[in-house]
Amino acid sequence: MSHPHPELKAAPPLPEGGLRVIALGGLGEIGRNMTVFEHDSKLLIVDCGVLFPEETQPGVDVILPDFTSIRDRLDDVVAVVLTHGHEDHIGGVPYLLRERSDIPVVGSKLTLAFLEAKLKEHGIRPRTVRVREGDRRGFGPFDCEFVAVNHSIPDSLAVAIRTRAGMVLHTGDFKMDQFPLDDRITDLRAFARLGEEGVDLFLTDSTNAEVPGFTTSERELNPAIEQVMRTAPRRVIVSSFASHVHRIQQVLDAAHQHGRKVAFVGRSMVRNMGIARDLGYLKVPSGLVVSTKELEKLPDHKVTLVCTGSQGEPMAALSRMANRDHVIRVGKGDTVLLASSLIPGNENAIYRVINGLTRWGAHVVHKGNAKVHVSGHASAGELVYCYNIVKPRNVMPVHGEWRHLRANADLAIRTGVAPDRVVIAEDGVVVDLVDGRASITGKVPAGNVYVDGMEVGGATEASLKDRLTLAAEGVVTVVAIVDADTGALAEAPDFLARGFVHDDATFEPVIPVIEKTLATAAEEGVGDARQLEQLLARAVANWAFRTHRRKPLIIPVIIDA
Repeated sequence: MSHPHPELKAAPPLPEGGLRVIALGGLGEIGRNMTVFEHDSKLLIVDCGVLFPEETQPGVDVILPDFTSIRDRLDDVVAVVLTHGHEDHIGGVPYLLRERSDIPVVGSKLTLAFLEAKLKEHGIRPRTVRVREGDRRGFGPFDCEFVAVNHSIPDSLAVAIRTRAGMVLHTGDFKMDQFPLDDRITDLRAFARLGEEGVDLFLTDSTNAEVPGFTTSERELNPAIEQVMRTAPRRVIVSSFASHVHRIQQVLDAAHQHGRKVAFVGRSMVRNMGIARDLGYLKVPSGLVVSTKELEKLPDHKVTLVCTGSQGEPMAALSRMANRDHVIRVGKGDTVLLASSLIPGNENAIYRVINGLTRWGAHVVHKGNAKVHVSGHASAGELVYCYNIVKPRNVMPVHGEWRHLRANADLAIRTGVAPDRVVIAEDGVVVDLVDGRASITGKVPAGNVYVDGMEVGGATEASLKDRLTLAAEGVVTVVAIVDADTGALAEAPDFLARGFVHDDATFEPVIPVIEKTLATAAEEGVGDARQLEQLLARAVANWAFRTHRRKPLIIPVIIDA
């Protein structure tokens, strides 16, 4: 198994006829999936998503893949292929199209509809190419064939990319539900046919590689959802991803069966379900869906609300209901159904919402106490099936944290793929397929690009570190008026502290420290205000740590008397 090495250098030029694969996101993390393929001096991008920030990234809205390595080659990009319409695969597209707006965007009907709605908010009209399973299209030197796969959003595709260097099969996010609600199963016959032709590099979804067996079918959730609709004494409030059309279809069917009306709550839910309904992916019995205004006239046991916020997002409808900050007042006798997963890193936020809702008297039904969620990703049993059907020559696990990638690599090896033909890469690691062999040849920059309000890439690791310091340690501003000639204090310094626990006398002991620092600087002939400020900040920081065991952010201001 070839591993990324920290000492990797910039990759050498790609050998003539070779194929280069660089993941700029999605490896070692769950989110911001983006893979760049290079062949015959042209680039093909598969997916361009966002990652949602963690608690250690305060003030960040989303995190984008780093476009640095392709920025001066955007004219070489022949297309962006989208495997499906989830945020972690399409959320970065508006930011890519801002840099070159006419890149053809390729995807299935629903994926493009979700993307176009998103781009409208950014004021961008994309050049789209609609494809469906079975289609085969050329984009520059890349010949792409699209294969139906099953996932937690309809219309998902895997893509087989044929080049002179060989064939790559990229599964996208997928599972092998044998009884999907839309009867569109993962096309293993196509996988087998491509395997017969010869798959030189197989990129496979690793999310559930650690989970033994097979992912349960979506249909097995019907009894639990139906039971909630049947037994809930008052309103039922369902929270789900705003893109999980099939899960919401099950909710609509069960509500209809038990004589309940349904309203959608939350901007993204209303928008996406409108799109899914218009395109025929969501079948809505007539008269079932009404506006929230009309719902208010109905008795509680006839009411179902479908809203966003299943991940505890602070601005989404469900969190606001839990905080009593929403027109919908959740109360005693209401049942809240969280029909979703716990995304790693969101657990605390989700439990906070569950606790808040329970406190107002609601009965909360979630994955932990009922069968109301199944994953959208293939478990180990399904992945092994795929390896045995496709018989790939080289394997590169994608879409997952380190533990997922390693577990997926181990599965490939257990099915007979030679260990030296299984490549575990990280974001920015360059994998070249040359003469039928895949190997790591170098790396390109692939940092986190933070979107902070209207600012893209403005927030840096350093500024986030400052924010965390402000949160944990507070801030002290020191204003010193210094005699320009002698370098001595003209009057006692002022201290403005926030979040640093202090009283009137706290800073008296640091004044001699400041005087000494300034005197030493004057002796050594340091007269530059910037250098003086740095010396002052360091002296005060050292004092704060020695005497208070705190490391506040120090802002020094020196004024010439």
